[in-house]
Amino acid sequence: MEEKLKAFERLLNIMDELRAKCPWDKEQTNESLRTLTIEETYELTEAIYNKDIQGIKKELGDVLLHIVFYSKIGSETNDFDIKDVINSLCEKLIYRHPHIFGDVHVKDSGEVMQNWEQLKLKEKNGNKTVLEGIPNALPAMIKAYRIQDKVRGVGFDWDFKEQVWSKISEEINELSHEISKLDADKMEAEFGDVFFALINACRLYGINPENALQRTNEKFIKRFHYLETESKKDGKSLKDMNVQDMDVYWEKAKQFDKK
Repeated sequence: MEEKLKAFERLLNIMDELRAKCPWDKEQTNESLRTLTIEETYELTEAIYNKDIQGIKKELGDVLLHIVFYSKIGSETNDFDIKDVINSLCEKLIYRHPHIFGDVHVKDSGEVMQNWEQLKLKEKNGNKTVLEGIPNALPAMIKAYRIQDKVRGVGFDWDFKEQVWSKISEEINELSHEISKLDADKMEAEFGDVFFALINACRLYGINPENALQRTNEKFIKRFHYLETESKKDGKSLKDMNVQDMDVYWEKAKQFDKK
């Protein structure tokens, strides 16, 4: 523990030095750091997806730097400092884990999540709504997943996960109806409903939809790269090939995946 505290103290001291002496660091504000923080977060998620342990360590350091940076700026305006950030987090964790730090009993992680959402509703004198706190700027797929997960925490969910498939069928039928009328606005709305229902199915079956789609993206990229390289070896150009020609290489790429 002492080594960990020393490492954190070292980081804080370095941040003080940078803020005082480095021209770039001195110029930064919460607003200027915001987009950089988003970038660092995505770099961390990419390292996690790739199971790059060294990359995860590096990107966690970058994210931690931003937390310390924001806290340093907050201390300069006497709004808060790193101590306040950490203590606020500690108090929240203790409050939202009464099964650890109190006398509440839970049987599984599902009950933990239900308690978590209910305790959040009690904060701020009960004025907080269930879906408050989900950033509007979240990517739509992640946002949909978080919406569904949050309402599940207060009991708004299917009794049986298999029920979601009738909902998906219903949404696809409604989409097909709007497609037949070629109403772009209504088609967009119905496509959204289909996506939302499919994301709900992922959640119910314990699948992260972002990971699932990323997996398919990577698979498609790999197969298309095979199509490009192999057709080029045969002296063919994609712009001169038709879909049937390309499909021959695509099927080979699918077989190559299985090896």
